[in-house]
Amino acid sequence: MPTPLPALHDWRLSVDYEGIAWALMDREGERVNSMGRRLTEELGEIVKWAETAAIHGEIKGLVVMSGKPTGFLVGADIREFSRFATEPQVKEVVKETLGLFDRIEKLPVPVVVAIHGFCLGGGLELALACHYRIADREEGTRLGFPEVKLGIFPGLNGTVRSIQVAGPMDAMTAMLTGRMLRPAAAKAMGLIDQVVPTHHNLRWAARKAVLQKRRSKGAPWWKQMMLKQPVRSLLAKQMRAKTAEKVREDHYPAPYRLIDLFEQYGDDPARMRAAETEIFAPLMASDTSRNLRRVFMLSEMLKDEAPKNGFKPKFVHVVGAGTMGGDIAAWCVVCGMQASLQDLDEGQLKKALARAKLLFTRQLRGKAAIDAAVARLIADPKGKYIKHADVVIEAIVEKLDVKQKLFHDLEAEMKPGAVLATNTSSLSIEDIAKPLKDPGRLVGIHFFNPVAQLPLVEVVRGERTREEEVRKATAFVAAIKKLPLIVKSCPGFLVNRVLTPYMMEAVRRYAEGTPRDKIDQAALKFGMPMGPLELMDLVGLDIANKVGAELGSGTPQDNPLSRLVSAGKLGKKTGEGFYLWENGKPKRGETKYDNAELDRLGRELIKPMLDECERALADGIVTNEDHVDAGVIFGTGFAPFRGGPLHYRRSQEAAATAAQAA
Repeated sequence: MPTPLPALHDWRLSVDYEGIAWALMDREGERVNSMGRRLTEELGEIVKWAETAAIHGEIKGLVVMSGKPTGFLVGADIREFSRFATEPQVKEVVKETLGLFDRIEKLPVPVVVAIHGFCLGGGLELALACHYRIADREEGTRLGFPEVKLGIFPGLNGTVRSIQVAGPMDAMTAMLTGRMLRPAAAKAMGLIDQVVPTHHNLRWAARKAVLQKRRSKGAPWWKQMMLKQPVRSLLAKQMRAKTAEKVREDHYPAPYRLIDLFEQYGDDPARMRAAETEIFAPLMASDTSRNLRRVFMLSEMLKDEAPKNGFKPKFVHVVGAGTMGGDIAAWCVVCGMQASLQDLDEGQLKKALARAKLLFTRQLRGKAAIDAAVARLIADPKGKYIKHADVVIEAIVEKLDVKQKLFHDLEAEMKPGAVLATNTSSLSIEDIAKPLKDPGRLVGIHFFNPVAQLPLVEVVRGERTREEEVRKATAFVAAIKKLPLIVKSCPGFLVNRVLTPYMMEAVRRYAEGTPRDKIDQAALKFGMPMGPLELMDLVGLDIANKVGAELGSGTPQDNPLSRLVSAGKLGKKTGEGFYLWENGKPKRGETKYDNAELDRLGRELIKPMLDECERALADGIVTNEDHVDAGVIFGTGFAPFRGGPLHYRRSQEAAATAAQAA
């Protein structure tokens, strides 16, 4: 009598006429598969069943696939991470899953994994525990170890297994960068054994792999030789130097601990497996990881707030071919839309189209895709395509009368149901909308520069903006792979409003004699991506000065910023501002300052930003504290490992209260 199949909720298990067992992940009630507790426990039931069935000769092999149409396994279910907050709890959960993966690896019949869609983190670690790995080469299929972005590294023996199949350089690079890999690149490394054209080919390829008892060959001998000393220590040294160029060890310790693990145990898989858990557990239980997981959840929150059905824009018209307008149009094209770009200055249009082609070359793969993108971006000096657009975005000079005239003309030409939007950063939606017959139609869609890099877009609701227009604008932002943050119309909206006091505090400190480099070093030590003075140089001191004046920063009119602007020293674009710029980079001083001084100065620089965040929350500019934190993290790069400005302040207040109580 055949071994009875287990009762399952998150898997579908069957055996075909050839004796091949098919285990399909299909997590109940979820859009994608993630490694939650029940899914993992049920995988254990499947493995237990397969062990018995294999002994009795009932199956020739096991194939692991996804039952979801769009993805394999996106990794651990981050929502469940709060269940194990201490190191012992982490170790206990990890130990259970490690045992399960080892049992998969030891099954006497071939275990083949067939991958379509995202195979990330714990999903890739599961795949590595299987004997043979196949992926399709469809555009949506990606593999990778994103754990480092959550303040950890692969903790289910993925460190050891990835090095065994891909060699130290490729495996460590994948883990240290968190980069998502296309299937062809993953195969070239050795993470994948076979690539097939489409997901339709996966079942047949997996069947053949089982019947032919295929197994991964592992890394070639010359890659394995790189694990020996002194080569391994030399590689570790190079990895630390590369990592230090991107992140500080005191802010993001995970990649440094991964390098330590590799250097100490890279040539001894058994010891490396044990040490992996010992190093992983404290990282997982750290404030840094908790805060980075919070940042991930904030990004998911913003994605989930975009309407999933209804408005699906395909054609965008942008008025204004300056840097911002041109880049908005180009980014929409990268995301698969058609875009027309309007400007009376044909020279400006040519520059925008040339800049767009560079973006396409960086973002898209293959000449055919690049050529198709070039064809989808239309130069439209007279606005002939306005009537075809689903979304019309204005990105011209910040002059109210000019914008009002433009919107009066646009309203008459647009088709019903199209979104009418302004990219203004300083003028009120209410004032711009005054000449419109239907002022409730106008909504703000405020991008940040550089458009391709910054993930946040503010969707600005004016006093009379209809909710339907806000929903459509939010759907558009999500469709171009950005994070939409709905904000109330006010000077500076959220991001510029809270960023300006921080920058003006830096100007004030500089005016009082604090060295320029000390100010920027203090901001970097706090965790900001760039010092405030260098940031102003990059944005343009004329723009920074104008925004400061418009938002009533309280900075005296006669200050170092205004004097530099009067002298025509506008930052990077003129070659001099707070810094001298050479070859696109600022010339910094060599002085190193005391860490305690930098810590104190960093907290003092950030305080005006935190205070303004509190005021913006009180004014109802966004819904709640989470939205403030999300906006400031994704709009300014506020130190992600601190979990957001208000989260950081609340944590500091709680720590101070606890210290007093003790």
